[in-house]
Parts: sequence; structure tokens; C-alpha cells
Amino acid sequence: MEKHELWQAVLAKIEPALSRPNFLTWFQGTGITEIAGGTATVCVPNGFVREWLAQKHHKTILHALREISADIREIAYIIGKPDRAAPSDFLKTRILRRKRPPTPAAFMPDEMSIIELSVNPETCLNPRYTFANFIVGSFNELSHAAAQSVVKNLGTTYNPLFVYGGVGLGKTHLIQAIGNEVLTRHPSLKVRYVPSEKYMGEIVDALRNQQMGALKEKYRSVDLFIMDDLQFIARTEKMQEEFFHTFNALYERNRQIVISSDRPPQAIATLESRLRSRFEGGMIADVGLPDFETRLTILKTKAATKEMALSDDVLRCIAEHVTNNIRELEGALNRLIMASKLSAAPIDAEAARKIITNHAAAPKKFLSHKKILKAVSDFYDIGEKDLIHHSRKKDVVRPRQIAMYLMRENLKTSYPAIGDKFGGRDHTTVIHSCEKVAQDLLINPELEEELKALREKILLT
Repeated sequence: MEKHELWQAVLAKIEPALSRPNFLTWFQGTGITEIAGGTATVCVPNGFVREWLAQKHHKTILHALREISADIREIAYIIGKPDRAAPSDFLKTRILRRKRPPTPAAFMPDEMSIIELSVNPETCLNPRYTFANFIVGSFNELSHAAAQSVVKNLGTTYNPLFVYGGVGLGKTHLIQAIGNEVLTRHPSLKVRYVPSEKYMGEIVDALRNQQMGALKEKYRSVDLFIMDDLQFIARTEKMQEEFFHTFNALYERNRQIVISSDRPPQAIATLESRLRSRFEGGMIADVGLPDFETRLTILKTKAATKEMALSDDVLRCIAEHVTNNIRELEGALNRLIMASKLSAAPIDAEAARKIITNHAAAPKKFLSHKKILKAVSDFYDIGEKDLIHHSRKKDVVRPRQIAMYLMRENLKTSYPAIGDKFGGRDHTTVIHSCEKVAQDLLINPELEEELKALREKILLT
């Protein structure tokens, strides 16, 4: 069997186990250049792909090679262009040959669980956010109790409910848990969750397309209206005016309103007094920093969810050193889990302390739009100009959406500003791209791996 045929046979064995984006990303432009002394030399397009294949897919590739040719005992990876690389068309053809199950009943249980976790397009609620997996401590006791009361007495006891607190403390989880619980108890009720920036984008579009009537009906006909990050609305008078009228329409009909913000109403300097007084007429509850016991409970819960056994000493070490917010807590846990997998050995308290301390002491890399564009273009082997220009090719659209998502996530850039970076695109295109990637993350674990690799590459750029 020739080298080219051998590599095609290897790809045919590997392809069914990977998602389409993963398969195309890592195996396009690869091939075998030489087989000598029991070693197969695999040629890859760049150093990043070489490192990824060697770390993530080495065993899979070697196993596939040995099944076809028992003489091969090792693999070497080099950068370059093989005589006959695995082309994009071949890889796509391999994927299109997959047999897709005809009905949902044919899915495996784990696949069904992933699908069920997708965001509800009607309510925009994420089903992962429930009261059942919300850890309660002294730092969020009041807000949790208020949320429970809202569910039991919709539109009467605490209306509106205004939850505020710092970044990564669980506000979004709590307010979405209200929506999910209400739907569980009363499936016939209309619930809608919306981040404030999305709401503002919809208002701009409605004004431009003369569809304000439809937008008003969309939000004023619900039984439970949940808005996240209200502080952004305070930037413009027009947005506050439209929200004020929506608020009044719902309030007068005893419809429940739930709002979150990074600060209390009186601390939002540009918030109109008429809105501030309405918020203060309801229930205002804060979410503070979790105490040590709560941080430890959160870590134990998340470690169990990830099916990772870590000793109490290790979990205590994380809880002692990471105190800012829950997101950083989970990030530290993920780093230790990754270190444990890479070393193929359990992590003890001393090793955990070093990993956490080194990360905390590491200088923060300066991120920019240019770095993200360069990292994404290198990662997917496309030109930066292709990302910016109005190409609609599939192999360009997805990396462009990911680049927009990373700019939004890492730089907190506004949607219009991101649109400007991509050839003056409309902010609604950016919103759609960010939401598309966020939704894909819920049903595609491989995409999360790609984003992790991209984040690492951005820091190295």
C-alpha cells in the first residue's frame, strides 16, 4: 500500500470519532512523507497542528496505523507540505458519507443529553441554569430566597426583583433558574430572557425596519420578563425610554419582571430617576463574594459533575487561594484537571498550590483585535483579509464567527465596534455570530477544545 493510500485509510478510521469541524481543522493538509525503520513520518501544515496532533490524537493515529500496517511502531511529526496532502474536499466527502440516525430515538443517551441542553429558542433560557445546581451560601442567601418567592408568587410579592453583584458570582444562573422553574411548574406561561445588549440591538433593528409594533408585542405579552445586565441600557435615553414603557405595560398587568445588574440602581449614574424609583419599589437583593465553605462546596459539586476525583486537600487549596468569583474558581479547577490528565497522575495539594500560584503570578498578556485575527487566521489556515472581507465561503464564515465571539468574550468589545473590525458589518451580524458560537458550544464539546486551543494561541501570538 502506498503512503497516500495508507494515510487515506487512516483518516477513514479516525473520521467517525470526531466532529466535522474538529476533523477538518486538524487533518486538512496532512499526509505521510516517509515510512522507515518502523516510524511513519506525518507532515503537517504548521507547528500548532503538530503540537495538537502529538498531544491530543497521537494514540488514535498510531492505533489506526498499526491496524493497517503492523510494522509501524512510532510516529514522527514534521512541518511542511507532503507530496499528496489530505485535501479539504476529501475530508468533507468522508464526513458526508456518515450515516445519520433517522429519528431522535436512534440517538445514544449521551447525545440526547447534549441536545436537551440546548438553549430554548423561544424563551432564550439555558436549561443548565436551575435551582437544583445553584449553590446557596451566606453571600447569596437573600437573593436566592427572593428568587424562590418570585416563583411561588409570580407578579405579586417582589415585583420587580432586582439582583445585583460583581462579575462571575452567579447572577445569570439565578435569574435564569427563575425562568426555568416557572416553566417547569407552569408550562403554559410565556417566559422570555434577554441580555440588555441584545434587547438594544432589537430596538435599533425594529426602528430601522418600522417593526416596533411587533417588538413591543414580543416583550409585553409575556408573563415573566427577565433582563440581564441592565446597566448597559442606561447609556442612552432612547433605550431607557423604550424599556420604561415595556416595564410599565408589564407591571400594570401584574406580570413579573426580573432584572440583573453589576451594581444597585442608585449606583447607575445615568439611569433615569423614573426607572430608578420603580426598581426601588420592588425587591433589591445583592450577590456577594462566596465564603470559604461555599467555595469548597462549589468545587466539590463541579468536580463531581466533571467526574474527576480530587482529594479534599486539593479542593481546599483551590478554595483558599481563589476568592474573587465563581468563574475563576471553576477556571482553577479546570487547570488542575488538565494538569492531572497530562501527567497521568493524581494532583496533590503541593502540586495544586504551585499550579495556582504560578497562574496567579503570571503576567497578564496584552490582548488586541489584531492578535485575535492573526491567531484565528493561522489556526484555520486562511488569510486575515478573508476574515475581514465579505466572503461567504463556509470555510471562512465559521472562523469569522469564532473571531467575533472571541473579541466579544475576551475584549468585551461592543457589537458595533466588532462589526467595524470586520469590514463595517452591521452589529446584528455580530450578535448572530456570537449567539451561534455560544449555542454550538452547548452541543459540540469539540468546539470548546478548539476555543481553548485558540485562547492559548492568542496568548502566544
